[in-house]
Amino acid sequence: MKLFLRLAPIIILVLAWSPARGYEKLGPPDLGNNPGLDVVVTNPRPVLSFYNAKGGVKPRAYTLELSPNPEFTGPGLLVYENLFETDKWVTTCRIKTGDQLQDKTTYYWRVRATDGKSNQGPWAESRFLVDIHSDDHFMGLSRAEPKRLAASSGYNPQNVCDLDDPGQVSFWQSAPFDKSPQWVELDLGKPLVIQKAWVLSNPQGENGRLLKFSWQYSHDRKTWETAPGTEREDNYTHRNILDFSPQKARYWRIKIDKWQGYCAQINALTLYTPEMPPVHKAPQGDYVLIVGDQKNGYTFTQLERRVLSLGLGLETLVVPHFKISLKMVESLTKKPVAIILSGNNADYTNLPMFEYNGVYELIRKCPLPILGICCGHQLTVMAHGITFARGMGFSDITDLSPNPAEKRINIITQNPLFQGIESPFSAPEIHGWAVYTLPENYEVLARSSYIQSIRSKVKPLYGVQFHPEIETSYNQAMAVLKNFLLIAIKRVETRGKTE
Repeated sequence: MKLFLRLAPIIILVLAWSPARGYEKLGPPDLGNNPGLDVVVTNPRPVLSFYNAKGGVKPRAYTLELSPNPEFTGPGLLVYENLFETDKWVTTCRIKTGDQLQDKTTYYWRVRATDGKSNQGPWAESRFLVDIHSDDHFMGLSRAEPKRLAASSGYNPQNVCDLDDPGQVSFWQSAPFDKSPQWVELDLGKPLVIQKAWVLSNPQGENGRLLKFSWQYSHDRKTWETAPGTEREDNYTHRNILDFSPQKARYWRIKIDKWQGYCAQINALTLYTPEMPPVHKAPQGDYVLIVGDQKNGYTFTQLERRVLSLGLGLETLVVPHFKISLKMVESLTKKPVAIILSGNNADYTNLPMFEYNGVYELIRKCPLPILGICCGHQLTVMAHGITFARGMGFSDITDLSPNPAEKRINIITQNPLFQGIESPFSAPEIHGWAVYTLPENYEVLARSSYIQSIRSKVKPLYGVQFHPEIETSYNQAMAVLKNFLLIAIKRVETRGKTE
């Protein structure tokens, strides 16, 4: 008994430090990265990225199954095993050559983890649609901006058209526990032909997601007709892209008959009319075309002001991403010296990405010098496959780090874009996504723990994840913006001498 009393503290200490007592049950991975739920995938060999599971004993490995059948049986089933974690936060798997996915097909995918002790976690499941040619051309539409909004109940219907909401996180909700049909009405100010709609319900959970709804139109706000092709029965997604027969009316409303949870919720609504945006008037002098990639069409940072301050004699023209197209650029009376694609602080999975088709056209086909910054950098690879960029699992915001001036970006390949910049260098960053997969004929120019800069080998196209245009004491990459514009100016001068 005395021996036991003497050993008791040691036994308690051993038990307290026992791995079994500190074991966290192995959980499922999170498939809300890229492709997110019901995202439209544009490459037959997409990159599937998911957030790592928590718990278990490391190392963790994953099994991924992909099938056109939600039961994960039959023809077309793909199984990838022993996928070890790509990094601390995210694991990535690209569909292999020979396993290309079928176009116009919905695919279901699921992933589960196995830990170092052979414990298996639960499956996490999701789905996406393959539509390879859906981003080939500018959408050929314009946003129909409402002049007034109203709702059947609840508050703040204006939130559904809040273009300044970067993450599309604001919303309208109907009155709680009111099970009668609900609606949100848009007054367009005048009769417009409408043929496409974007609907985003709750992207963060199931409560409020729409199960049964349709779009209706009216000429007098009294008699309403359902637009053929807009009815959704047993709707299974929080993001809907609806293409339907054109109908002309001033008043439109989404009528909601059934939803999940205690109230209906809508985060975003956009109607589209089949009108080409007008061609913008080009400045008389040499200028830079800046594409605003924010949801509202602006540039996130004060990019335009920075370009004008460089003393290069360049003017600017800012065009929203949802208006720009290759045809518009070709129609400009005076062509820009260069094009810059701006940043964007929204989550791609919550956006109508078909609005960026015109940007993709420029990236793939425009011969003019192009620089993508932050989101614009990511778009330069997403133009070849929307899953080529991914969420990192954390937000890299240099101003929140203990040492913003830390030199952690290394120049990998010498290029005139980095003329006069030492390696490594520091630069401001504000993002949670990054480029992961390079298209054919691209190369990496700089990287930190992830890709920071790229270029095309076949055209004057560059991308940088950091922000060279932001004026801060620790931005050692401010010369990148000027270097790019000097490259563009030299190209114009060279072409002028040979013509």
